[in-house]
Amino acid sequence: MLEVRHLDVWYGAAQALFDVSLQVGGGELVVLQGLNGAGKSTLLQAIMGMSPRAAGAISYQNQSIERWEPYRRALAGLGYVAEGRRLFTGLTVRENLRLAVRGDVRAREARALQLFPALATMLDRPSGRMSGGEQQMLAIARTLMTGPTLLLLDEPCEGIAPLLVEAIAQALLALKREGVTFLVAEQNRMLAAHADRILTLVAGQLRER
Repeated sequence: MLEVRHLDVWYGAAQALFDVSLQVGGGELVVLQGLNGAGKSTLLQAIMGMSPRAAGAISYQNQSIERWEPYRRALAGLGYVAEGRRLFTGLTVRENLRLAVRGDVRAREARALQLFPALATMLDRPSGRMSGGEQQMLAIARTLMTGPTLLLLDEPCEGIAPLLVEAIAQALLALKREGVTFLVAEQNRMLAAHADRILTLVAGQLRER
């Protein structure tokens, strides 16, 4: 489904990724591990077309996408949840969800709330008044409103209360059982136990085990 070949990424004169190649097959959960600064976020951003300067090849569902703008990659089925969540904190939960929707609004919203039932009790609450874990649920649910087939998640369980971490992990595993594909950057190993493969980034270079 996703193939990255010989990817290099720079921030100014500093190179962040070095000759990274990987594949993610349909329905797989691939976990990307590494210390802070290893390049995990950079890799996900490059796949979404958000890195400042990159060289290499990226294909998604047998189409070369490295020249596509991020919005076009999203329209093709790539969903991205950034580490910082990037919610519109002055808008309500419902408004955040519906900003991103494509297709049947009611069906998409019902499915998102089925996966994250806690959100159903706070649809009229501004997202800025939610806990970190609740905001993360909303960030993932908002991305699901676009109908992605591949989800790129950057530290989805970082700094979140254990009870909410478990709820998020179970929702993601339910999506995997439905055939959604994942590439997840994480350090806490919550999803690693369920991964089809684990990749490790060390100083911008990829290792697989």
